[in-house]
Amino acid sequence: MTTTTSPRVRFETWRMTVVYIMAVAVFGLLVLRLFSLQILGKDEWESLAIENYTREVSVPAPRGIIYDRNGYVLARNMASYNLIITPAYLPDDEADIQHIYREVSALTGIPAGGPVTRESLEEAKKYAVCVPGPSIADLVALGDSLAPYSPVKIKCNIGDETARLVREKAVDWPGVSVEVEPIRDYPTGSLTANVIGFLGPIPAAFEEDYIARGFVPNRDKIGYAGVELSLDDILTGKNGKRVVEVDVAGKEIRNLEPPIAPVPGNNIRLTIDTRLQAAAEASLMAEINYWNTWFNQIRISSGVVIAANPKTGEILAMVQYPTYENNRMARFIPAYYYEQLSQDPRHPLLNNAISGEYPPGSVFKLSTATGALNEGVVTPQTVVETPGKIDLVEKFTPNDPGKERPFVDWIYNRNGVINEAGFGRLDFLRCIAYSSNVCFYKVGGGYSKATGAPVDEIKEGLGIYRLGEYARALGYGSLSGIELPGETDGLIPSPQWKRINTGENWSTGDTYIASVGQGYVVATPLQVLMSGMTLSNDGKLMQPTILREVLDGEGRVIKPFTPRQRWDITVDPLIQNYSCDAGYCDQTGEKKTVRPEVVKQIQSGMRQAVTDPLGTLHKLFADYPIAVAGKTGSAEYCDDVALAQNRCQFGSWPVHAWTLAYAPYDNPEIIVVAFAYNGGEGASVAGPIVERVIKAYFELKAIDIAQTQGGG
Repeated sequence: MTTTTSPRVRFETWRMTVVYIMAVAVFGLLVLRLFSLQILGKDEWESLAIENYTREVSVPAPRGIIYDRNGYVLARNMASYNLIITPAYLPDDEADIQHIYREVSALTGIPAGGPVTRESLEEAKKYAVCVPGPSIADLVALGDSLAPYSPVKIKCNIGDETARLVREKAVDWPGVSVEVEPIRDYPTGSLTANVIGFLGPIPAAFEEDYIARGFVPNRDKIGYAGVELSLDDILTGKNGKRVVEVDVAGKEIRNLEPPIAPVPGNNIRLTIDTRLQAAAEASLMAEINYWNTWFNQIRISSGVVIAANPKTGEILAMVQYPTYENNRMARFIPAYYYEQLSQDPRHPLLNNAISGEYPPGSVFKLSTATGALNEGVVTPQTVVETPGKIDLVEKFTPNDPGKERPFVDWIYNRNGVINEAGFGRLDFLRCIAYSSNVCFYKVGGGYSKATGAPVDEIKEGLGIYRLGEYARALGYGSLSGIELPGETDGLIPSPQWKRINTGENWSTGDTYIASVGQGYVVATPLQVLMSGMTLSNDGKLMQPTILREVLDGEGRVIKPFTPRQRWDITVDPLIQNYSCDAGYCDQTGEKKTVRPEVVKQIQSGMRQAVTDPLGTLHKLFADYPIAVAGKTGSAEYCDDVALAQNRCQFGSWPVHAWTLAYAPYDNPEIIVVAFAYNGGEGASVAGPIVERVIKAYFELKAIDIAQTQGGG
């Protein structure tokens, strides 16, 4: 038997060396990687690990409450109930889940839904929270896929009875509950909407800024209009914060840090008196409805009423028509409603008391009168011939031979009869009381042989440059600074402005028309009110304000009201001095004031509008026991609306109605301006509105005094 042996395998040591080297290299790389992760990158990975199980929960801060001057609530936070389902807490049995969905659907009207598909989930993603559309099954499935422990809102703003039923069913409906969410409520609604405004979601363009300030997009809301916008920083508090540990499903386990409580926003008290606001709205609507019924058409389409205390600048009432219902914006802004408001040519979303720009008409004559008396163009005793029509030569330069153009007075006298003969010979204060256009044409632009007049009655008129100085001193042509958004500055035109904007030179006709508050002159109702505030308050223009006090959550005043004077035209040199001769006016570089006696003379002219039988306010206030003074106005206009209706016909343009009045005459407490778009003659349309508001003010004052004296 032969024995065979296998060949000996020779072990090559270099191979083992290679294996050892590779093993050492791999092990070394692992050690280096571990060193990098655990030593060098410790802080980064530790922070990522902490972030993975840590969540910061923002706790919303209550928004401040808005009160009127008497403590009546104008904006507050109300509890709203939402029906919610937390996916993680639903039963395990699918049949039980479907049973809950069907019962919730029967209670809320939201469809229960069938099998959830990818398409139905994609469709559900298109809807915002609380907007009807997706089924309960789709909403819950979508929430379960994102964060199963986060509640899903099925129906928002359910009634108290529905909320009670859901709580009673809580044992039988695991996962279903009621969430309490604060929403804004406006008890006075449309009455104060133009002042209060409304809230809306944080716009995407500003999200980063608000996130940096601690806000949460799609939850927190900010002011969109009114004082909700302009005083947002006061009303908005500071959100609180909770740092919690969560598991992989998002379920909160414990607090990791002591919670930081939210800081509520401060409350504010406005200067508005809701009772007077209601009276002003009723007066405005009564007059609009009366005239629209009388003419059997929508003649007056909009209007504004503002009441203020001229000695403090406090706005007591600010009403406009049309307005909007801000409670409809409380939870979300309905697209169709917002679109309807946005497309309305009357601009109800804007506060037209400060945003609407209209020709002021004859109420602007107070500026012309102030300038004419202070510059010595006329004196109170100057007698001016006021026929129904004058023919003046309109010139574009002093050396221009010009072209004759007729200028007429207002058409009807106090009894509604055509006023072809005019007013005859008037002293200047009666020019104010009667509101004679011809008188103010002459005073503003001059009436001499140089202007084509047969005689040199008023050789050098006030002129557009000096007129502009006095108009601005009374509050025209600039922002008032009131605590409301969207204010416009109006326009006091100048020759330079006309050349830039129209490409034409200024004409003497432009000056005549500007002298009676028409042509290129436009102003807001608040600016008209400010002019009256200045003159009624002996030349002192107080800062118009809507904010009376700022209060903390306990009702303590942290910012009291202090009236602030903008200027005093009898003390502060605001008027640029001009040297005028032969149609040219040059600045002298000096400034001057308005003489106190001039202000008194203007007041006297406004008082004569009531006391003189032919005064424009005589019928309204002659028998009223409290002395009233004021000025009416009618302003021809031609805007986009009138053009679209083909109403801008020369000689018969549509007319706005204005009236401005204050009382008591010797110590004013209230001043009111009323504006009626396309209202016609001021004394007949706007005058009764002002009359009712002034009378309502003194009636409310008497009630308050009686209650105080009686201990009520």
